[in-house]
Amino acid sequence: MRLFRTSKAIENQIDEFLDVVAEGVLVYKEGIRAYLEGDTADFVARILAIDKLEARADKLSKEVEADLYSHSLIPEHRGDVLGLLENADNIIDTAKASLYQFSVEQPVIPEEYNAQYLKLAESCYQAVEAVIVSARAFFRDVTAVKDNLFKVHHYEKEADLISDALKRSIFASSLELSHKIHLRYFALNVEEVSDKAEDVADRLAIYAIKRNI
Repeated sequence: MRLFRTSKAIENQIDEFLDVVAEGVLVYKEGIRAYLEGDTADFVARILAIDKLEARADKLSKEVEADLYSHSLIPEHRGDVLGLLENADNIIDTAKASLYQFSVEQPVIPEEYNAQYLKLAESCYQAVEAVIVSARAFFRDVTAVKDNLFKVHHYEKEADLISDALKRSIFASSLELSHKIHLRYFALNVEEVSDKAEDVADRLAIYAIKRNI
C-alpha cells in the first residue's frame, strides 16, 4: 500500500529529495576520484555541485515537513517520515563535509593508495544507492523495503573491510607517523558515508515493521 494515497505532490517532493541525496553521493565519489587524480578543476566543480545539491536537499526536506503538518497528512507515520528524511539528509551532509575536508586539509595521498580510496568511495556509494531504493519502497510498497536492506549492510561491511585494509597498509609503510595518521583520518572520513547509509537502513527496518502492524 502506498503511504501517500491523497498527495502525489508530497510523494514527488520526497522522490526528488531522494534523487538529490543519491546524486550528491555520486558527485562525492567523483570528487574523490578527481582529487586523487590531481584534477583540481574537476574537484572544485564537484565541491560546488555537492554544495548546491545539499542545499536543495535541505530545502526539499523542509518543504515536505511543512506540508505534512499544514495538511495534517499521515499523522500516525509523520514522525517516521520526518526521521527518515532527517537521517537521509545526514548522508549528503556527511559527504559534503568529507569533500570539504579534502579541500581544506589537502592530504598528500601516495599514488599506491589511490585504488583503495577509490574502492572505499565506491562501496560507500553502493550502500547509499541501495538504501535509496529501500526508502522509495517505504512510500510505495512497504513489503519491498527489506529487499535491498541486506545490500546496504553488505556494502557497509565491505567499506569497513576496505578501510581496515587501507589503514593497515598505511601503518605498515615507512611514511612518517604524522602522515600515516592523516591518511587514516581520511580513510575514516570516507567510510563515514556508508555508516550514515546504514543508520538509514536500520531506521527503515523498524519503520517497515511498524507499518505492517
